[in-house]
Amino acid sequence: MSDGAPQGEGEGGGAPRAESKNAEKKRLKMEAAAKAKAEKAAAKAAKEAEGGGSGGGKKKEASAEELEAELDEGQYFDMRTDKVVAAKERGENPYPHKFSATHEIPAFRSQFGDAVGDGERAEGTTVSLAGRVYSKRAQGKLIFYDVRGGGAKVQVMADLKTSMAAGVSEEAFEALHASTRRGDIVGVTGVPGKSRKGELSVFPTNMVVLTPCLRMLPGVGTGLSDKETRYRQRYLDLICNAGVRDKFLVRSKIVRGIRSYLDSKGFIEVETPMMNMIPGGAVARPFVTHHNALDLELYMRIAPELYLKQLVVGGLERVYEIGRQFRNEGIDMTHNPEFTTCEFYMAYADYNDLMDMTEEMFSAMVLDIKGSYKIQYHAHGPDEPPVEIDFTPPWRRISMCEEIERILGVKLPEDFSHPDAPAQLLAICRAHGAECNEPHTAARLLDALVSEFVEGSCINPTFICDHPQVMSPLAKYHRKNSTLTERFELFVNGKEVCNAYTELNDPIVQRQLFKQQAVAAAQGDDEAMGVDEGFCVALDYGLPPTGGWGAGVDRLTMFLTDSDNIKEVLLFPAMKPEQPSVAQSMAKMSV
Repeated sequence: MSDGAPQGEGEGGGAPRAESKNAEKKRLKMEAAAKAKAEKAAAKAAKEAEGGGSGGGKKKEASAEELEAELDEGQYFDMRTDKVVAAKERGENPYPHKFSATHEIPAFRSQFGDAVGDGERAEGTTVSLAGRVYSKRAQGKLIFYDVRGGGAKVQVMADLKTSMAAGVSEEAFEALHASTRRGDIVGVTGVPGKSRKGELSVFPTNMVVLTPCLRMLPGVGTGLSDKETRYRQRYLDLICNAGVRDKFLVRSKIVRGIRSYLDSKGFIEVETPMMNMIPGGAVARPFVTHHNALDLELYMRIAPELYLKQLVVGGLERVYEIGRQFRNEGIDMTHNPEFTTCEFYMAYADYNDLMDMTEEMFSAMVLDIKGSYKIQYHAHGPDEPPVEIDFTPPWRRISMCEEIERILGVKLPEDFSHPDAPAQLLAICRAHGAECNEPHTAARLLDALVSEFVEGSCINPTFICDHPQVMSPLAKYHRKNSTLTERFELFVNGKEVCNAYTELNDPIVQRQLFKQQAVAAAQGDDEAMGVDEGFCVALDYGLPPTGGWGAGVDRLTMFLTDSDNIKEVLLFPAMKPEQPSVAQSMAKMSV
């Protein structure tokens, strides 16, 4: 045995050997250090048991968080709330007013990602970052955090030596890191660098909890998969699932792309009323509301069209609006009661011009966002093979009636406004299995035929053109066939993305068509338009030849984010009310 290494009692079975003075001195010093360390650990344990301790070592910290993981959500919330209340009672502020960050995390990664080598620090450089703690792990006095913000992640490597060199006491260091939990929002000031494994990190000289997270986050690595929770608590979905943020960034790019394109063409953006006396501008069922001060029944707008065309009458020759529309209709995978559209109106243009503009705008947008004109879209869910959609221009253009006749091998009525037309169309629908609910108007029967036999074949972008006049009360008649209109709808993978036409600007014809819509409404068609005499008066003053266009932002976003459900691209989709729990129901019954 080497000099100075004491032999423990009982190890050799006999009495201890005699020691030199130096060996005895070293042994006593080691025993004193061990005793002091044990006393310190015991004091910390006692303090922890009293509820005021912090636990700085890996074993103690891990066991504390492991115990918390066994709590249910209510117990965890109560525990975390109690700690915040206790901090306030000690005169601390758990919710600071301000933290001055020098960098957002993405900018930090961009600046320092290649500026330091593995295992190095950029000494002399100080940065301040803020973000949410996503994971935490400890190795003795070294604590690792993954902090995220702005869609990027940075590692925080907190060690006692660095903190103490910056004037932070050991007790304060241990208290901070013992109390910090996943989900907390923290501010970190320190030195940029990389771990020995090459992970870009901040070595903090100071760290502060800016906002404690009182509720339990889903487990590390498991994310949040329950759709009901994801849609009802979108903030939690954004915290737990990184891909969700990316979808809404794409949505923002789509809106920005539309706005940029139209601005470059000399359009001006405007705002029009959300509540209207008459639900006009589209064929849809409106929401009804009540204005208390005026004691007036109003309708939430189903489209901004009639107001925008009045602005064109007034001399604003290129206008557009991006905003919400409200339609009191069904909720399904592709429909939500409130949704976002863009509508624009362009004087001295027709539907041919608008088809060219649509191709130009959307194809460029797809290329910019996806890096290719071709995209893969899982139309039937992520577990089914994807559909390839090719946005390469030019796009296919087909005539609605000609395509129906070609596919079915039938002859449609020549005049769809003739009293016999509905019966003829109903016979065609029944012969080919196309269902149409009553009332069996010509417009509804035609829509059933095109929905059943034409739209589904439009996988790549396709313009379905030249709708019959009975389907398009605001569109101008076709120059070659007055029973049709100069209208098109753009379909992608069987779904409508935009609708446009050469605008009807003859007030006499417009009044006649409004009256036809009133007749359809009297027959039970609750989606028929009402008569808007105010709009007709505006037409009396003269609407120049105009092209009008409308597109659904939500559906376009679905395609460019590979989402098969519209709820995935709406931050707060419409949801049925949650069913009360059994406990809530019993509580109500006992009152």
